[in-house]
Amino acid sequence: MKYYVGIALLAGPLFPITFLPLYFKYTTLRYKFDEDGVSMRWGILFRREVHLTYRRIQDIHLTRNLIQRWMGLATVAIQTASGSSSPEMSLEGIPKVEALRDFLYSKMRGAQGLVDTSAGYNVATDESSADESLQLLREIRDALKLQASAKADASSEGTT
Repeated sequence: MKYYVGIALLAGPLFPITFLPLYFKYTTLRYKFDEDGVSMRWGILFRREVHLTYRRIQDIHLTRNLIQRWMGLATVAIQTASGSSSPEMSLEGIPKVEALRDFLYSKMRGAQGLVDTSAGYNVATDESSADESLQLLREIRDALKLQASAKADASSEGTT
């Protein structure tokens, strides 16, 4: 809330006009991190909701303006391959930004259980939610090993 008050104070005499929308955004803004992705919702009259799966995330940018640096906060901009130059989602006022960035990078790259839980951004994962492509590649690898060993056995029997 202090961040939004600081931004509104920079507007000078237009403080009430700039503060009211920021106040309503602050009171209604909710972030949710689950096993599938990240969602953000806000709004009173016009409810907005954005949900991004970890697989869609292409890049993560951290920005800090002067007020955010003074308060120890940052904005995390999450971009997807949507074709627009603006980020798909911006998480504002994040205090432990490095932990959140590391969490998002590990989830978007498919790493399981490598996240620091001290910041509170870890989502419980289990083996059942392992990446399907990785499972398929492991099955192909095992099948190729079996085929190669069978071929080696057949060639050794043919030479004796």
